[in-house]
Parts: sequence; structure tokens; C-alpha cells
Amino acid sequence: MPEELCVCDTIAKEEEKIEVRKTRRSYGKELTIVENVSEDMNPEELAKKLKKNLACGGTYKEGRIELQGDHMRKIKDILIEEGFPESKIEIKN
Repeated sequence: MPEELCVCDTIAKEEEKIEVRKTRRSYGKELTIVENVSEDMNPEELAKKLKKNLACGGTYKEGRIELQGDHMRKIKDILIEEGFPESKIEIKN
């Protein structure tokens, strides 16, 4: 089956329940964490796009995307632009 016709990514995005939360690291630095992004969704590539759009540093490790800084206001819109349904994005404070 040609890649253009594959709906695997769309189905995987609809299945996911993405959790976004904020935490503090040492020295009071804030960190935004995006969890439950499956390996099917290529989380390394998603982390790269989020870092570019949010103009911040970050990484993908231990099954989660860690972004430097507080991006709680913007991250939901960016995830929606990437094709994740709004109902599947949970923002925790």
C-alpha cells in the first residue's frame, strides 16, 4: 500500500490520550512534559517540531517529550496543528 493512502498515523493520533503537564527542576527551572506519545507517532520528530515552534530546548527520553520552559498556553494549539484531536489532549496543572 502506498504511504499516501495509509491512515495509520491518523488512527494512531486518534487513539492517543496525550497528557501535558508542567514541573519544576532544580534551580527553579520550569519544564513542560508531553507524555503518552506512542512510538508509532515518531516522538523524536514531534519533539523536534515542538522545539522549533516554541523556540526552546528539549529532548525525548524515557517515553516522554521534555521541553524547557512553561509552554502550557501554546502547546495544545501546536498539537492540534500536528493532527491530534483536541479531545485527546489533556492539560494538567
